[in-house]
Amino acid sequence: ALQLAAGGLPDAPGAQVALHELVLDCACDGEAVQVLAARCSVGAPPLLRVARPLHKIDRLLHPERIGIVGASASGMNFGRIILRNLLGSGCPPERLCVIRPGGGEIDGVACIENLAAIEGKLDLLIVAVAADAVYPLVDEIIAASTVEAVMLIPGGLGETAKSREPAAALAARINAAHAHGDGGPIFLGANCLGVVSHPGRYDSWFIPLERLPKPPKAPERRAVMLSQSGAFMITRLSHNPWLDPRYMIAMGNQTDLTHGDLLSWFATRDDVDSIGIYVEGFRDLDGLAFARAVRRAVLAGKQVVVYKSGRSEAGQAGVMGHTASIAGEPVLFASVLAQAGATVTDDVELFDDLFYMAGTLHAKRIGGDRLAAASGAGFEAVSAADASVGETFAMRMATLSADTIARIEAVLAEKKLAALVEVRNPLDMNPGADDDAHVRITAAMADDPGVDAVVVGLDPTAPMVRALEQSRLRPGYDLADPESTVHTLPPLVARTDKPIVAVVDAGRLYDAMAAGLMDHGVCVFRNVARGTRALVCHVEARLEAERLRRHFGRG
Repeated sequence: ALQLAAGGLPDAPGAQVALHELVLDCACDGEAVQVLAARCSVGAPPLLRVARPLHKIDRLLHPERIGIVGASASGMNFGRIILRNLLGSGCPPERLCVIRPGGGEIDGVACIENLAAIEGKLDLLIVAVAADAVYPLVDEIIAASTVEAVMLIPGGLGETAKSREPAAALAARINAAHAHGDGGPIFLGANCLGVVSHPGRYDSWFIPLERLPKPPKAPERRAVMLSQSGAFMITRLSHNPWLDPRYMIAMGNQTDLTHGDLLSWFATRDDVDSIGIYVEGFRDLDGLAFARAVRRAVLAGKQVVVYKSGRSEAGQAGVMGHTASIAGEPVLFASVLAQAGATVTDDVELFDDLFYMAGTLHAKRIGGDRLAAASGAGFEAVSAADASVGETFAMRMATLSADTIARIEAVLAEKKLAALVEVRNPLDMNPGADDDAHVRITAAMADDPGVDAVVVGLDPTAPMVRALEQSRLRPGYDLADPESTVHTLPPLVARTDKPIVAVVDAGRLYDAMAAGLMDHGVCVFRNVARGTRALVCHVEARLEAERLRRHFGRG
């Protein structure tokens, strides 16, 4: 049955027939699955799209010359906001031009009469005009042959019943252009927010920078976010700027470039470690291309975290109205991508947590499933143990070595806490533990050869912890103190090859403590159960990825 499926792939070159349906009747005896019966149907292979010139994605993400159509000279429309964002993100005016009859300049950027008047070629053209103006403009772009990549910002191109037929015809014309010459321009969108490319030194989102600043949170950005929904990326980044992607790409309707295209391009890049993806649906056959790209990315050592929307019938209808995609069956989607090596979730918070954790813990070694947990707050220690059991995978509470127990006991004795604490895992180290006790006990656990990962609650409200920006009761006993955990925990996290998850479970008064740790590369959560659950999923995914790499000879 599997050989039949592999031999009848719908995108096999030169195939005369393709497998349309394969149904297996299976039984499980508790250890193995047996196929009792199978039936299939075959037919003519589907018409395949012309291969997109994917090498031009480099022009899209690292353009030297950028043009924009639709920037108002007098008002603040989307095109003008994009122009301001391009300039505000460090893109110099000489790299830019505005396509607009009449010449002159807007915001110091020169205007060019039309596409035919462009000297040479633009790497990227951003189109921010009304939907009805897009159709003739795309034909003009293809005919002029002066643009390598195009970003279609407008909506209304396939999301409504009225627009689906003309939008499909537009996609067909773009597809036909790929069969000639150098493949013609590639198109991102339509109905897309745009691109933020830090290596390309530009931000083309139509959200003003003052509403969504993107400060660097890591020495080198090594994550990518791909999303059909621009709003999904905006909200994720606004909630957690430490996600800090290198590239953020809104794909919209996939009129031309698809999930599979973009993930294929990123799958083997050396400057990317983790990829977060929001999927509403696929173009025909792109789900297969996407799954293959996931496998390539995982075999190349990357982590792929996928959020899938459109679980319910109402959600699937919403997907069709938002980006005109086929949502697909959620269980099948999750199963196929999990086998390809992705971590798949339909929970937005868990996506945030896993994508963030993929970035902060990518360089750490996942040696196994043995967890150690400690906190000055007893409930946190217990909660970490409770949360170590996930739906499909569980971490074991590690047995601490005699040497580790002795090290912890020495710390407790020095802090005059020995009479109050019995060393065990999980460990309640008592609210009297100070910053030094938290860090040294964490170090003892991380150094234990029988421990694979550590969760530590930092107990910020405890009086002995330097957790305030400024203390009125004890001036100087605050975050600026070199003995504060903000200064002493990051070196430990940097030197160990094991994952350490720190928890700052307290209100807004302690945001500065959490931010200070995160700014220095510490994986921080504001709730111990949430952090531990994310760690369990992360460890499960990393162990499965290692298994795949060993199986395919890439580990």
